[in-house]
Amino acid sequence: MMTDKVLGNNQVNVYGEVISEFTFSHEVYGEGFYMVHLSVRRLSNVFDTIPLMVSERLVDVSKDYRGKFFEACGQFRSYNRHEENRNRLVLSLFVRDLRVDDTELGSDKPNYIFLDGYICKQPVYRKTPLGREIADLLLAVNRPYGKSDYIPCICWGRNARFADGFQVGEHIQIWGRIQSREYQKKLDEETFETRVAYEISVSKLEHIDEMSAVVAASEEKAEEEEEMEENRE
Repeated sequence: MMTDKVLGNNQVNVYGEVISEFTFSHEVYGEGFYMVHLSVRRLSNVFDTIPLMVSERLVDVSKDYRGKFFEACGQFRSYNRHEENRNRLVLSLFVRDLRVDDTELGSDKPNYIFLDGYICKQPVYRKTPLGREIADLLLAVNRPYGKSDYIPCICWGRNARFADGFQVGEHIQIWGRIQSREYQKKLDEETFETRVAYEISVSKLEHIDEMSAVVAASEEKAEEEEEMEENRE
């Protein structure tokens, strides 16, 4: 099915401690969706705060789960929120399946994401003052019915050098984790607001050569036709 194929291009699994109550987000055809935040531990013992969007049909959203642990799988999604005369990209994990633990049991994939999409903005390559190489990507990942999610990704070292050669429209796949970072948004001359940005920290990166795929498909077809010819003889 087309839908199954598209869903496979955006796969997320996270496990962490619930650190907020559910807050109402929106309703679609009578189904309410709520936001809740997880604190997910990195190997370095730093914690990422990951926003989950959860249907009221998956869990009792009236309960306070703070201090319990969720394992959630689904898709990382984006939408544009209009504020301050501009659009702001808002990201969250759209949950399709959820497990609740009273105590921390852990997971094989505490923070895992796979994305298959297309470069939609020219990559930005730079070096830090200490010489560390970084490249920022914006990936468009298709959803069914003509929609797409726009997901910022950050690459390091060899991956950053590789990503620097990508052009808009090229097809790539990435593996990594969702990370959060705080930053200061200047509201006026004297006022700053602390906000949280979300991006994918890329651990593995592959370029999909569409022409190679076409050639491979053609060769497969030719081999099948040869076999049919042999069987007829």
